[in-house]
Amino acid sequence: MSEDTTAVYTRLGQFLKTYLRFDFSSRIYLYSALVGVIAGLVVALFTYGLELAQFIFMEKLAGLTLAKPDGAVTFNFSFLGDPAASPHPWILVLLPAFGALIGGLLAYRWAPETAGPGTDAMIDAFHNQRGLIRPIVAPIKALATIFTVASGGSAGKEGPVTQIGAALGSWVATQLKLSTAQRRILLLAGTAGGVGAIFRAPLGGAITSVEVLYREDFESDALIPCVISSCTAYAVYMWFFGFSHIFAIPPFSFTDVRELFFYLVLGALCALAGILYVQMLKFFRERCFGRLPLPPYLLAALGGLLVGLMALIDMRILGGGFGVIQAGISGQLGLRILLLLALFKAVSSCCTTASGGSGGLFGPSLFIGGMLGGAVGLVGHHYFPDVVQQPTAYVVVGMASFFGAVANTPLAALIIVSEMSGSYELLPPLMLVSAFALIFARGFSIYRNQVQNKFHSPAHLKDFTIDVLQNLGVGEVFPHLHNTSEAVVYNQMPYFSLNALSKKLGHLHFVVLDAEDRLRGMIRLDDLDLPDDEFLKNLILIEDVLAESYEPIYEEDDLHGAMEKLLNSGFDKLPVLRREENSETFLGYMMYQDLLRIYNEEIEKLAQMD
Repeated sequence: MSEDTTAVYTRLGQFLKTYLRFDFSSRIYLYSALVGVIAGLVVALFTYGLELAQFIFMEKLAGLTLAKPDGAVTFNFSFLGDPAASPHPWILVLLPAFGALIGGLLAYRWAPETAGPGTDAMIDAFHNQRGLIRPIVAPIKALATIFTVASGGSAGKEGPVTQIGAALGSWVATQLKLSTAQRRILLLAGTAGGVGAIFRAPLGGAITSVEVLYREDFESDALIPCVISSCTAYAVYMWFFGFSHIFAIPPFSFTDVRELFFYLVLGALCALAGILYVQMLKFFRERCFGRLPLPPYLLAALGGLLVGLMALIDMRILGGGFGVIQAGISGQLGLRILLLLALFKAVSSCCTTASGGSGGLFGPSLFIGGMLGGAVGLVGHHYFPDVVQQPTAYVVVGMASFFGAVANTPLAALIIVSEMSGSYELLPPLMLVSAFALIFARGFSIYRNQVQNKFHSPAHLKDFTIDVLQNLGVGEVFPHLHNTSEAVVYNQMPYFSLNALSKKLGHLHFVVLDAEDRLRGMIRLDDLDLPDDEFLKNLILIEDVLAESYEPIYEEDDLHGAMEKLLNSGFDKLPVLRREENSETFLGYMMYQDLLRIYNEEIEKLAQMD
């Protein structure tokens, strides 16, 4: 290449770097689109697998065809033969237990974190696991959900897709060797892609991902990546199955201001029912299934058996129930049926998810809210027909109201329901009722790992310590720390000796030196892959199981930099080094607790100055 050509490329590169600024803040959009493509493909494959399994279990074996919404994805499984000629009630009773048992065994054997609703696990990974989700979670969660829901488990497929998408985003970030903060963004992008595709709600998927983490906040930094991923996944998913709304609705309209009163009544009812539902879920999880001395997979099977017995009363509680919601929108359900289905769905979904069955709470929440909304609409229309002229519109509004209340996601709820149904004319009552229900149910949530706001999330701890800690250097505070050599060991120490020392000192993470007191590495006893054989385990030296990646703290670092290194490492302490001309001298270690104590001391000093 000639010098002139080289100069042109150099100037072009400088231009792109200067004016387009293609650093990480730009690459994240490309990575988000990649995550969206992968999520869209995986969710499409998951949908096909779920429908195939449902045909085999429900139609071929049990002889039951579950109702589906008018916009449901349909497949031709005629190559498997015709469905059973008539229902088989006792097969139907046992089928949810069988599916939950298989799903529970898969989770118990390979990925215990996939048991139960997936959204809560995603929230926990964001706040407390540094955005890390094991790659095996995606296939195991998909298979466990297929067995659980396709066999009649009273749960939705949307929550599991949340965890599947999050696992894909986390995996992509890990393969690209991104930082913890960047991995958290792609985790949410994967979540948005999964939700946006399965709900056919690209904007709703993005808003859900950034809103569901907190009760009173948004993860605003991830909004644009989530929008990109959600829209991309939605496009891929719809390319396979066609563009349509999930629910077909008549032309609803909101033209009478007096009707707001009935919508407010619905909001109050959804808030009250939402609080009861959250408490019921907690009761089943902690007081019922949590106290039974059974393996997790047998607990899931027991929950499935209870659902099967309830199906003898009304089979419409099985599965996600979107077909029943469509029947409510179409005006095919009476008042008593609406109320009974809301109650049965609440109990059956608790049996499925609280027992550890792999299914989501998105779908059941929409179902319960829709049934309650339909009941309010029918009562209002019966006594005030000139005001409540379209009672089935309350089904749509009830879906958003109840889900927004129990998940603390009012904005996401009304957007998702609007996109699922195309009912944009109902936005005024949707907004009012969702906000009204949330006001009364603010302190309750179906997601245990939701935190109040960013101040309560470990993911944002360093954001609120930068100003104070940046002004302090490691060299200033390190001489005043105590016990900076207690958790220091040598690389030729046997593992069994370290294990005994760990129990004595209460440390799980140790700094490792060689015989000449030079830093050799780090070791963590809470994440070691050791052989089961005790004899082989006694032959292992610390040198054999050193951690692979960490970045030490240097004496010239500021405390914010030290905090960032600690948070990214996953250790509770890191070695402190002094750079010299041709070597590095080990000084001791700095612990996460040290930084918190110093931070609190500095905050107290600032408070005294005010």
